[in-house]
Amino acid sequence: GPEGAPAPPCSPSLLLRPPAWDPSQSQHVSLCHQYLPPTATNTTERLAALRGAMRTHGAHAYIVPSTDAHMSEYISERDARLGWLTGFTGSSGTVVVTQDKAALWTDSRYWTQAERELDCNWELQRTTSIESIGMWILKAVPVGGNVSLDPFLFSIGTWNSYSRALHGSGRTLLPLEINLVDQAWGDQRPLPSSSEIYSLPAEFTGSSWQEKVAGIRQRMEQHVRRPTAVLLSGLEETAWLFNLRGDDIPYNPVFYSYALLTNTTISLFVEGSRLSAAARESLRSGCPGPLCVELQGYEQVSAHLRRYAQGNVTVWLGTEYTTYGLYRVIPQEKLLEENYSPVMMAKAVKNAHEQELLRAAHVRDAVAVIQYLLWLEKTVPQGQVDEFSGARHIDALRWSEHSRGPSFQSISASGLNAALAHYSPSNGSSRTLSAREMYLFDTGGQYLDGTTDITRTGGCPGTTCSPHGAPQEAYTRVLMGNIDLSCLIFPSNTAGRTVESFARRALWDVGLNYGHGTGHGIGNFLSVHEWPVGFQSNNVPLGAGMFTSIEPGYYQDGEFGIRIEDVALVVKAWLGTPSDTSLWQHQSGEEPFLTFEVVSLVPYDRNLIDLSLLSPQQIRYLNSYYERIRALVGPELRRQRLEEEYGWLQENTEPFPVSGAATATAAAGTLALASLLSVLLSGLGA
Repeated sequence: GPEGAPAPPCSPSLLLRPPAWDPSQSQHVSLCHQYLPPTATNTTERLAALRGAMRTHGAHAYIVPSTDAHMSEYISERDARLGWLTGFTGSSGTVVVTQDKAALWTDSRYWTQAERELDCNWELQRTTSIESIGMWILKAVPVGGNVSLDPFLFSIGTWNSYSRALHGSGRTLLPLEINLVDQAWGDQRPLPSSSEIYSLPAEFTGSSWQEKVAGIRQRMEQHVRRPTAVLLSGLEETAWLFNLRGDDIPYNPVFYSYALLTNTTISLFVEGSRLSAAARESLRSGCPGPLCVELQGYEQVSAHLRRYAQGNVTVWLGTEYTTYGLYRVIPQEKLLEENYSPVMMAKAVKNAHEQELLRAAHVRDAVAVIQYLLWLEKTVPQGQVDEFSGARHIDALRWSEHSRGPSFQSISASGLNAALAHYSPSNGSSRTLSAREMYLFDTGGQYLDGTTDITRTGGCPGTTCSPHGAPQEAYTRVLMGNIDLSCLIFPSNTAGRTVESFARRALWDVGLNYGHGTGHGIGNFLSVHEWPVGFQSNNVPLGAGMFTSIEPGYYQDGEFGIRIEDVALVVKAWLGTPSDTSLWQHQSGEEPFLTFEVVSLVPYDRNLIDLSLLSPQQIRYLNSYYERIRALVGPELRRQRLEEEYGWLQENTEPFPVSGAATATAAAGTLALASLLSVLLSGLGA
């Protein structure tokens, strides 16, 4: 393959790879490893240790998820049980192990990665459906067998899905509160974090924690069920509510905790010795009284809930972030269940100050990305940059005012590696960037005032070449999708899934698509992927004050990948003059229409844009966007005395000509878009 290309993938479907093997058969072991890529991990001893624990506890099958006890998307090394057991480093997957079989289920983002990382003990299942997992279990586990799992690592919905899949089969779904992977891992398992939990400075918060608590209590009083308590399990929830931050999970400034908020008491379950003096003082400043935070041990949450649930109470919780282990502590009749807790819903809508904080973070972040793009132009033609050094360089450029490091592991992918939507390079396997190949980088920063996430794709960096043909058309159509969704005007309370197809339409027109979501919420110095905002089926309807990414892409396996990602704020859409309110109000006469304000401020690659495909409206949008980049980022570059970067910005934000040749195509496209929106919104509003 090309220079620096990974070793050929090793897949169960390839004849060269033997099926699951017995480690006692040394000849078979040798044959298996002869064809494994060097990125695969030998998991024989780990599986043997787990199977021993399974026998001790009477488990015929054991299910291992990729989550932690808080349903976090990103997890700490201590909670990376699936990764330790399999060697697979993708962020999403499920494993089932029996005494003689082992299989991993994951989605299309990670199929190629899994082929590179799994050894011959594992079957790769190219799906994530629990129905598929259940069918596999029914074949692998005899009638009368026990299927075990740790109930504190599974959401309520996932537990119920497994229960339905096994119902009536003669197999028993058996919760084990002793985690068997932890037993197998033993003293090699990483220790829990002991770093300080600190208060976020007041200037970087939208409101005080006391004001936030009052707002949640008001929601409790206004709810028709009048709940007596709110249970918080998501790590972002407690961090946001109490204006506290930590570093228990890489790239995510959160800390392990639970909270139970009642009308008169506040219990925070956390390792209290880790709280800074200022944090402890802040939490205890209202003692005694209804704004006094009672600190309890992290491990005490189940026992406390069990005692609380004995009274005449109703506990309000969000099912998306509560594990089945906690859920089953509370009697069913004393539960108020919704997808997301009131704290998640409150956090999703940023107030005016939080919006300004995120805007400011994106201006400074744009400076770092522009510095990186200029650096690429200078260094790539000299053959001095590889994917790994590029990722390290942009991470370093972000270390400036208010910076707290990257918001996720930087994706830096050239050529065929960019076709892997979530590829991240390592120091040992990293392709050299070439002026003859496409290059995709998806990176972000954590700042005290906000979290950022941006993706740009370049063609032939460092040269004036323009790779006409498939890459250029694909890039342009991805950009068209980004523009079409960014410009969209839609009614209030429209579900993101209803309008998501606008980001795909230009690709669909020529039979192309992408296999990942179109966008996700983002936090104020919190998680880079922040639910419940976004464009998927389980996201909440879009509302003014929400931030979401918009990130269409296209991936040609084995050749190149393209993604263009911006973060955008949902804002009111003014369709006429402010005095002519009839032009912008919802048809009901109450709610305004909405649109997006893009807050990522980095120009796109001019060499890859085929203007003949763009409508005049799309070109005008680009020119308007570039004017805003100049107005907001230009002064910041000058403030930092980055004159060369300022010149680069001026050159790369020159307005595009609005070609008359595209007018006919544009008119047809506008009609098609209007028709599509009409169909999508009909009966689907929220």
